[in-house]
Amino acid sequence: MERPTDLLVINNIEVVYHDVILVLKGVSLRLPRGEIVALLGTNGAGKTTTLKAVSGLLLTEDGRVRRGTIHLDGERIDNVPAEEIVRRGVVQVLEGRRVFKHLTVEENLRVGRYARGAAPIGGGRSDLDRVYHYFPRLAELRRRLAGYCSGGEQQMLAIGRALMAQPTLLLLDEPSLGLAPLLVQEIFTIVEEINRREGTTILLVEQNARMALNLARYGYIMENGRIVLEGSAEWLKANPDVKEFYLGLTEGGSRKSYREVKAYRRRKRYM
Repeated sequence: MERPTDLLVINNIEVVYHDVILVLKGVSLRLPRGEIVALLGTNGAGKTTTLKAVSGLLLTEDGRVRRGTIHLDGERIDNVPAEEIVRRGVVQVLEGRRVFKHLTVEENLRVGRYARGAAPIGGGRSDLDRVYHYFPRLAELRRRLAGYCSGGEQQMLAIGRALMAQPTLLLLDEPSLGLAPLLVQEIFTIVEEINRREGTTILLVEQNARMALNLARYGYIMENGRIVLEGSAEWLKANPDVKEFYLGLTEGGSRKSYREVKAYRRRKRYM
């Protein structure tokens, strides 16, 4: 049952590609309005497919939600075209940044302003100033071609471009991928500030479980297209299975080797 505080409700969805490849197998999760929720798991677990099911990008890859429902603010959006979902306030920051490398930083940001179909007033200056407040580095680089920016700067640009669309729900796909730890910490701090100041609901997909659980209040762990564990961020960080498989620690606090972790049998919500 949907709760009044839930902005997004995914209920028991199955996702298939090309009508034959089953990727998600009964996934359910909730995002309370104004919260940050983490979706954790290894490569191939189905995290990105879950985001694309919400954002409508499945349809561009011959994928669809075959069973179950997705509700945004009480209205069904499963298998709704991506452009319509963006107009409803859902914006996805894709893995790998995907900036327009031949455009300047500011031109990239202005592209994001048109995502919800409204022409900016005054050239979108107030929106640009808002993004530059969160990412001062982008203001310094506003005339530089995006292709000449570092990986961290491009990640800031990708998130800033999404903010230009004034999202109600922001979907972040692996924002830490390929970045140095100090840059990851900086970006996550900014994401937390955006959530606090703007009230933007955020679904964060990450392999960096430690950083994600320090940022989120609630988390889900996905394996092989299923949610196998969920709980508050504090509970997940204290859970012995999460410590071993996603934080790499034993009960005594020592770090597990990859071989030991792979050999251990997990206790899951579903077998």
